[in-house]
Amino acid sequence: MLQTRLRRPGATIGSAMAALAAGGLVALAFAGCGIVAPGPVDTVGEVDFDTPLAIPPLAESHVDADGTRVFALDARAGSTEFAPGVASESWGFNGTYLGPTLVADRGEHVRVDVTNSLDEPTTVHWHGMHLPAAMDGGPHQMVAPDASWSPEWTIDQPAATLWYHPHPHGETEAHVAKGLAGMFVLHDEAERALGLPGEYGVDDVPVIVQDAGFSADGAREDPQRGYAGGLGDEVLVNGTRGPYLDATTELVRLRLLNASTARTYAFTWGDARPIELIATDGGLLEASVALDHVRLSPGERAEVLLRLAPGERVVLQSRMTAEIAGLESVVASMNGGADAFDVLEVRAAEELQPAASAPTELASIDDFDPAEVVTTRRFELGDSFEINGEAMDMGRIDETVTVNTLERWIVENTNAVPHSFHVHDVQFRIASIDGEAPPAELAGWKDTIFTEPETTYELLMRFDDYADPSTPYMYHCHLLWHEDQGMMGQFAVVEPGQRATMSEGTHHEH
Repeated sequence: MLQTRLRRPGATIGSAMAALAAGGLVALAFAGCGIVAPGPVDTVGEVDFDTPLAIPPLAESHVDADGTRVFALDARAGSTEFAPGVASESWGFNGTYLGPTLVADRGEHVRVDVTNSLDEPTTVHWHGMHLPAAMDGGPHQMVAPDASWSPEWTIDQPAATLWYHPHPHGETEAHVAKGLAGMFVLHDEAERALGLPGEYGVDDVPVIVQDAGFSADGAREDPQRGYAGGLGDEVLVNGTRGPYLDATTELVRLRLLNASTARTYAFTWGDARPIELIATDGGLLEASVALDHVRLSPGERAEVLLRLAPGERVVLQSRMTAEIAGLESVVASMNGGADAFDVLEVRAAEELQPAASAPTELASIDDFDPAEVVTTRRFELGDSFEINGEAMDMGRIDETVTVNTLERWIVENTNAVPHSFHVHDVQFRIASIDGEAPPAELAGWKDTIFTEPETTYELLMRFDDYADPSTPYMYHCHLLWHEDQGMMGQFAVVEPGQRATMSEGTHHEH
């Protein structure tokens, strides 16, 4: 989603080989760990679009006597036919692949009864959700085989497209790649009053995008691995190969979720029409933004509107380039940054239900006052799967945050390779990118950002509540192989004067 900027003096790597060798681990990863970096992939014009898009079912729920809305998720192993008659091993929630879409309203108290029917421990993390640390579903809330866990919390954030997925330390990439993921959609009165498309699966459609590898006969297989992680040569949408969506309305709202473990996409329309962005990770933008592409790294979400004419067909594509990724061309080519995909064909009916234009004003977002910042923290993303030179330690609190305070987090990708940055519990605002104001498409609420090489991001975030000195939240790279290798840290939110109960490190200044 970012336009490419001029690099700072001295930031550009002098040669392609220097870019590849930008740190000992990069060279080691490609030369000594059995990694065969995939070459560029281009499926544009090669996809038949012969399968109706699967729509994840809405999760069933009931309301208890105390007013709590209760959902149930069961993590299971099974098999899925991604190609007719060819079974592939897969995992899913309440089924064999992916999971149902949970829907709740702001102000509701919810509980999710999670059962683990797998043969190994897992977790369920509520990505993008504001909730107590003990309910977050990170690596400290493991659910053993044949065990259950019932987190509950009150929805207290704007309408947004969130998602859920496992978060076991060292195993997240594998669990997500096998199929454990699903959407969690939040509504509120202000969003409902806008008259945006809102009939689930009809004009309000989940689009869960994952890349995968398949054998010649259609069995799912492990993809090749670049520095970013496993990169498949084919795209699934809601678990569907070659999907098409039959549209019956003039205006369609697509909720894009990059549920891939490593691949970053640049979503665009095949006929070069502008892509109309209305929401990012944490909810609606103040106004829609017309773009030539929407860049989403793993974990990021975007809501876009598509206006259709009767009988037309429009193809959602991803067309990544080294420029969009902010990468040197040789690094981009080995990490999906030069790949192009046909993703989803939208087929308009000959007669369409009319729809009004989206309102010019979508939401009101109050800016943080930088004068209220009480703490500044710095996070350096290295090429050795470390943050601030340290790998994840489950017994160490890296940062201690005082509740009800505004903080500035300075996040810098210091090398020539791709990373991202995700913060649990809060939605943040991007105050600046290399000292400049963010573009309009990044001016809303975010919880995950793609961090371009040799680029510094200034994030503002407020920790309003949920102090708990004994249970941490996570911050980490959301390229899941990087996370599994240790590119993650822990922070605890405490009352004024309180200390976290684990050992503490710190990287902040007042």
